[in-house]
Amino acid sequence: MIQKRKQKISYSWQKAMSIIVLLLAYAQIMAQENYTISGKITDIANGETLFGASVFLEGTTIGVVTNEYGFYSITAPEGKYRLLISYIGYADIKQEVNLIRNQNFNFEISETSTKLDEVEVTAQESEIAVLRKPEMSVLKMNIETVKQMPVVLGEVDILKSLQMLPGVTNNGEGTGGFHVRGGAGDQNLVLLDEAIIYNTSHMFGFFSVFNADAIKDVKLYKGGIPARYGGRVSSVLDVRQKDGNSKRFAATGGIGIISSRLAIEAPLFNDKGSFLIAGRRSYADLLLKAAGEDNSVSFYDLNLKTNYKINSNNRLYLSGYFGRDAFELGENFSSSYGNSTANLRWNHIFNDKLFSNLSAVYSKYDYELGITSAEFDWISAITNYNLKYDFKYYLSDIFKLDFGASGIRYEFDPGEIKPTTETSSVNPRLLDEKKALETGVYIDAEHKLTQKLTAQYGLRYSAFSRLGGQPLATYANDQPVVYNTDLGIYERGTQVGQTVYDKGDAIKTFGNLEPRASLAYSINDNASFKAGFSRVAQYIHLLSNTSSATPLDVWAPSGEFIDPQLSNQYALGYFRNFKNKAYSIEAEIYFKNTDNRIDYIDGSDLIGQNNIETEILKGESRAYGLELLFRKNEGKFTGWISYTLSKSEQRTPGGTAGGLGINDGEWYNTPYDRTHDVSISGSYKLNEKWSFGTNLVFQTGRPVTYPNGQYEYEGISIASYSDRNSDRLPAYHRLDVSVNYKPNKKPDAKLKGEWVLGIYNAYNRKNAASVSFGQNIETGANEATRTAIFGIVPSITYNFKF
Repeated sequence: MIQKRKQKISYSWQKAMSIIVLLLAYAQIMAQENYTISGKITDIANGETLFGASVFLEGTTIGVVTNEYGFYSITAPEGKYRLLISYIGYADIKQEVNLIRNQNFNFEISETSTKLDEVEVTAQESEIAVLRKPEMSVLKMNIETVKQMPVVLGEVDILKSLQMLPGVTNNGEGTGGFHVRGGAGDQNLVLLDEAIIYNTSHMFGFFSVFNADAIKDVKLYKGGIPARYGGRVSSVLDVRQKDGNSKRFAATGGIGIISSRLAIEAPLFNDKGSFLIAGRRSYADLLLKAAGEDNSVSFYDLNLKTNYKINSNNRLYLSGYFGRDAFELGENFSSSYGNSTANLRWNHIFNDKLFSNLSAVYSKYDYELGITSAEFDWISAITNYNLKYDFKYYLSDIFKLDFGASGIRYEFDPGEIKPTTETSSVNPRLLDEKKALETGVYIDAEHKLTQKLTAQYGLRYSAFSRLGGQPLATYANDQPVVYNTDLGIYERGTQVGQTVYDKGDAIKTFGNLEPRASLAYSINDNASFKAGFSRVAQYIHLLSNTSSATPLDVWAPSGEFIDPQLSNQYALGYFRNFKNKAYSIEAEIYFKNTDNRIDYIDGSDLIGQNNIETEILKGESRAYGLELLFRKNEGKFTGWISYTLSKSEQRTPGGTAGGLGINDGEWYNTPYDRTHDVSISGSYKLNEKWSFGTNLVFQTGRPVTYPNGQYEYEGISIASYSDRNSDRLPAYHRLDVSVNYKPNKKPDAKLKGEWVLGIYNAYNRKNAASVSFGQNIETGANEATRTAIFGIVPSITYNFKF
């Protein structure tokens, strides 16, 4: 039975835009006849704009932090002030200003290691700004701190550094992705210069796709996600590339035992712009071949960025990322996968209060799998095109506004399976391509209600349409999954026909309002309470019945049988500085619930599956916990202690498919549940030549499902299993250490180098990646086998810059 059906796509933003217009009008009326200071904050050494620098009028509560492009704007009554600029890792400076008219001040600030005679150094207001800002559940990593932390195989890794902070974990050694507050890997929105990254790992998780030499800022939103972000229910990781050195030619790089890297940057267009080119390449494949091995594994990536200053109010940016992995296991198995992104941006300053950014973004992730013994290749991809326009309006000291709109077109290519030989028994299959459109409009306000109380509140409206262009299966009783009462298992429903949709038609359309709000109450200059709430919708899903992300996981859109995930998160926190900001403590509790979270029926088959709805059931998840972070911020020894106590569970009833559901419809642990997670990270600077770093990690073991018995049927031994994820792997723990040696301490030397000696897993702990069960052929006894990825791993790397 084949039918044709058309459904018009209609989007109306009139109500949302009316709200924006009314708020702007209200804000304009409330504005006083004050004056405005605006400008940009940059690094004096290389001209890089600084995101998150604090700009304050000393002795007042008037201040702001710079946006992603280093822009700031402060409005205050007429008078004489002292302007304070501060940024973590940089020397603070002060500037006397006489505010009798609108003025523009661009500042170049220097790292703290540089001697400054002409500026006054202070370290007070930046921490006060952080305490007063109504941002909840946000982690910001300094790249220099990341580079001091010991990591596996000597490669600096942003993701592994984030996993040392509360609420963030991996899923074991040798696994890709990361998990935030008990969420799955596909629930994290990962952005590199605003482009979506679908797979964040190289070499199956040993390295991340982020080359630290090319990265400027890293910010992770674990909760309290601002309204400008949408599309993922767990977190947002916003990573920004360097713009390129606009002052001089510079190069940085490193040579390690597994990979090497090089980054080059320099001015362009008669100092009106700059560029950055950074590349990495592993050579494990070359070493394996030289050793006579048939196996091979390798990766490369390339970061590109350039910008051009048209005039003081307009600047263009063009950036891109290209990365790929290749893996071969003898002559029988091969796999390759990678990300490609490009982004063209236009920054425009309308006036000293209104800043805008228009971006056209392209992103693609594709993978290929070849199995020689099975004589087939499988190729698949996901591509998206994103157009977004964002505005920031610095109306006054008490009111700042963000608003904008975006649209993303998705193209899901589940894959093509084709035989590799003429005699192959594999039938060629071209799986149905899927297309979708996601749009959003948002408004977000930061409002200083009193001298002590600041609020950030906003609203996002998102819409998603699964588009036509391919046939959709129809099922008996409209049930793609049914429960077999005789066997006590879930099975695929009976397909009775297809429905054909024309291109441009909407198969299914969803719309959601997503309110966001947070509050910060300053007890004094050293302590504050914060509270936050966010509601987020996620319309695309990563289909994987493994416990961690793999290159072969398939993305699928919401539609006829898959509803969007909807999550609410609540958080409450206390933040305090001690001993003149030398120490700080952060404590947060949170609760997060998510509707329409899919899980997989026992025996599900996802590879080459055209009708994925026959393999899944819909449920809900919840996660809650306590996070503590104690930092030592000053002195020769710095570092932190992080502790997370948490629970992450899922419940999947049978619903209309019948039966009790997965695990009899009861709550069960998600694969990302960690009861206890302790991380200690420290660095000690002995002198200008020698410094030391250490990491200590302890985690409760990952939930797994073990067999709890066996029976024989017609001479065949069959295992029976316990409840889903009711068992756990052994606890995970390890110690990493590193030593940094800088042989040349001359500050004016053109070439500066350092040796980094690292030991990952210093006491050779054999952490279990998995435990498998089988029967000994000789004795007939049942056996459990624990698999560990690796034990102790030493490394040595030479880093240089000039």
